[in-house]
Amino acid sequence: MAFFTDRVDAGKRLAYALKDFSGKKGMVLAIPRGGVVVGYVIAKALNLPLDVIIPRKIGAPDNPELAIGAVAEDGSAILDQNLLRYLGVSREYIKEEVERQKQEIGRRFKLYRQDTSYPDLKGLDVIVVDDGIATGSTMKAALASVKNRGAASITVAVPVGPPSIINDLQKMANRVVCLHTPEFFQAIGEFYSDFTQTSDEEVIGLLRENKRNLARTAEDMVEA
Repeated sequence: MAFFTDRVDAGKRLAYALKDFSGKKGMVLAIPRGGVVVGYVIAKALNLPLDVIIPRKIGAPDNPELAIGAVAEDGSAILDQNLLRYLGVSREYIKEEVERQKQEIGRRFKLYRQDTSYPDLKGLDVIVVDDGIATGSTMKAALASVKNRGAASITVAVPVGPPSIINDLQKMANRVVCLHTPEFFQAIGEFYSDFTQTSDEEVIGLLRENKRNLARTAEDMVEA
């Protein structure tokens, strides 16, 4: 049974749960692509800047769909050591795969952000958003990267995730807001009535619209 109508609905519910965040010196970092839709709604409600963070899954040899870890753009990597030992994954494979995924992250950053430099997170209260969590690998890599960049605090905001993974994230973040933690979990999409894939063009459009929203708010404050 679906728990959310779509990503906009999930974003509105998360924004309400985060209403006490309003007024803080913060930023929303969303994981593309679907997480940007959720993050845009949160950023608009809280009047915060929106940007992307792009961790990439590290797939197992001969089975790329099986996540053995994830890496962020600054090289922050989270690896499942038990799975690595079980599969006998070599250090050489990990090194090569990390570099390959970092190149893909760079390509996506250029696509989404054009020539804009990455925001300075030092001293900011950062909300890291996705449209749901399954294994947690990419979110953990994102959190490691945000921590390395000197954020004052880190809040995870996700609509749905397994209880065990949410518990893991609570050890890495200052706060975790997850609206639905079902024991039986197969795929994120099963908790949405509409889980249509988000396009790159939509991600770019939402990032631009967020900047326009903030500019209009700033103008209104000056006029007031």
